[in-house]
Amino acid sequence: MDKREIEELRQKVGCAALLEKDGWKVDVKESTRRAIKYRRDSNIIIVIHEGRGWFDPLSPAKGDVFSLAEHLGADGFVEACDRVADMVGFLPKAPAWRRPARLKELGSIAERWGNRLKPRSGSRAWRYLTDERGLPADIVTQAVACDRLREGPKGSMWAAHCNSAGVLTGWEERGPAWRGFASDGAKDLFRFGSVRSERICITEAAIDAMSLAAIEVHRSDTLYVSTGGGWSPATEEAIRSLAQRANARLVAATDNNRQGDVYADRVRAIAADASAQYARLRPCAGDWNEDLTGLTKRGEQLSKVDAGGPPDSRIARVRGVKARA
Repeated sequence: MDKREIEELRQKVGCAALLEKDGWKVDVKESTRRAIKYRRDSNIIIVIHEGRGWFDPLSPAKGDVFSLAEHLGADGFVEACDRVADMVGFLPKAPAWRRPARLKELGSIAERWGNRLKPRSGSRAWRYLTDERGLPADIVTQAVACDRLREGPKGSMWAAHCNSAGVLTGWEERGPAWRGFASDGAKDLFRFGSVRSERICITEAAIDAMSLAAIEVHRSDTLYVSTGGGWSPATEEAIRSLAQRANARLVAATDNNRQGDVYADRVRAIAADASAQYARLRPCAGDWNEDLTGLTKRGEQLSKVDAGGPPDSRIARVRGVKARA
C-alpha cells in the first residue's frame, strides 16, 4: 500500500468507525462536538479533529486512525491498514446532541463574547446556574462582575477562558441540554478569584471551580481555575506559569475518579518541577458541583469559616465534606 492509498484510507475512515465497530459507546454527557468521549468498561478514548485524531486521557497514547487500530489490537501497521480498509463505507451513528453545521461564518472570539449579555437575576443562564446547578447567587454575581460569564443560547452559560495576560481565548459552554467549547476557541484556564493568589485550586470545569469556591466561601487567598475538561498544551503551560509564583501552592481539586487522579498526578509533577507546594483535594461525590448540590439539598448553610487550622481541612470542619489534602 503506497502513501497515496494510505492517505485515502485516512480520509475515508474516521476513528469513530473503529471504536463503534469494536463495541465502544459514546458518553453523551461527557462529550462535546469537538471532543467525543467513547467508553468501554473502564477504558476511555476521546476522538478529536473531526474524527481524524484520538487520545487516551489516562495514558500518553494518541494518534490517527492507524495508530488507533494498533491501540485496539492490530499487530503492527500492516494489520492496522487492513482493519482500517475493512471499515471503508461504514458510517458510525452521529451522537444525538450534535448540532447541524453552521451556514454562516462565525465572528471572532472577542466579537462573539461581546455580543452576548451578562447573566442577570432571573435570566435563563442565571436560573440554570442557581436553580439547576445550585450555585449561590453571590458567587454568580462575583463571576459576572469579573466578566467571567455570558448568556449562551437556549438557557446555557458561557464561562471565559483567558491566558495569563487576561486575553480571552474561548469559553466553556454548559446548559440544560448542551455542553461544549467555543468554536475556533482555545482552552487555557477559566480563572475565578484573585489573580495574584498563592493557592491555586485546579478543577475540570468552570461550574466545579465556582462550586468549590462556594463550598469554601470563596477564600480570598485562592484562585479557582478550570481546565475545561481537557489538558491542552496551553493549559499545561498556564499551570506551570502559576506554579512559578513565590510560595505557590497547587491544589489538584480534580474529579473523584480515575481521570481526575490522572490529572492530579500531572498537577503534582508540575508542582515538583517548580518546587511548589502540592495538595490533593478530592470531592466526596464525583465532582464539586455534586458535593455542593448535596449540601443544599440537605439544607446545610454555607457560612464563613475561621482562619485557623490546616488550610485544606476547613471544608471538613464546617460542613462535613471529607477533604483530603
